[in-house]
Amino acid sequence: MTKVLQVMAGAEVGGAEEFFMRLVPALSHAGTEQRAVIRHHASRQAKLRDAGVDVRSARFGGLLDFTTRRILQRQIREFTPEIVLAWMSRAAKYAPVGSHVLAARLGGYYQLKNYRHCDHLIGNTEAIRDYLVKEGWPAERAWYIPNFVDGTRAPPHDRAMLDTPADATLLLALGRLHRNKAFDVLIEALSDIPNTYLWIAGDGPLMPSLRSEAERLGLRERVRFLGWQDDTAALLAAADILVCPSRHEPLGNVVIEGWAHGLPVVAAASDGPRKLIVDRENGLLVPVDDADALAAAITELATNVDLARQLAAHGLTAYESAFTQDKVVRQYQTFFEKVTS
Repeated sequence: MTKVLQVMAGAEVGGAEEFFMRLVPALSHAGTEQRAVIRHHASRQAKLRDAGVDVRSARFGGLLDFTTRRILQRQIREFTPEIVLAWMSRAAKYAPVGSHVLAARLGGYYQLKNYRHCDHLIGNTEAIRDYLVKEGWPAERAWYIPNFVDGTRAPPHDRAMLDTPADATLLLALGRLHRNKAFDVLIEALSDIPNTYLWIAGDGPLMPSLRSEAERLGLRERVRFLGWQDDTAALLAAADILVCPSRHEPLGNVVIEGWAHGLPVVAAASDGPRKLIVDRENGLLVPVDDADALAAAITELATNVDLARQLAAHGLTAYESAFTQDKVVRQYQTFFEKVTS
């Protein structure tokens, strides 16, 4: 079995960090021998160790960081991995070349200058892989491997605990509170949808302005800001509709999460959701930055039970066909075998 050194210079919260914490333990459980080097994060380190992964920490700092590269070089000498897998540009920048295969996993349309020394690049969407090739990366060294989400169901979160009526339509939105996620558009849309509540699970720099926008529109009683949630299964079980209003979304993990948990999905037609969703078959797509269209789509799902059930069922089928843990872990293991053979 291939030995893999996983290198992650992640932020405190984020989608790539969440997927790293799903994939690495899943690979460990599937028998892949791994060691991880990550920026110090006590809870991540504990979870990785619980999954049987030997984990070390490094600074992954700026120009004056003279230790991270030495730490990685020492871990490579000690662990002798066949593959070093770097997550995002900062990790790739510090990852040294050597007798191992150096690969990097990309979740967006990043500049290639920090990846030129890599042997292989993995995009988590076909569009990202196509972008890499268009930018001059050799096609035979560009790969597409999607993300998976955890489809394990949980009992629904008690709506009463968040002062949400049991008979109201409940929307759920997940993600970092950043302009790209367009939660401002979703809050604006909510003002046109009566008897509907919104839970936003996420944190980020726009929290104060989004709270102010909800207050300005008279929606303070119908919007709940939950902060970052590591475990969203209970929230998904409580919700009626999953909404992804993003202006910019390379993949759309939240779409797959909605599918996996049997929810109908409404999404703005940014890159990722547009590639995932077949409109009116496994979700509803609306134009980006169009609050009126978003409100109309949500209202249609809230009032058309048959359509909501159909979209949810087809979304679950799409999840099971391509985005389960078993399927994605097998693709990563196949990638490891191919690039080291």
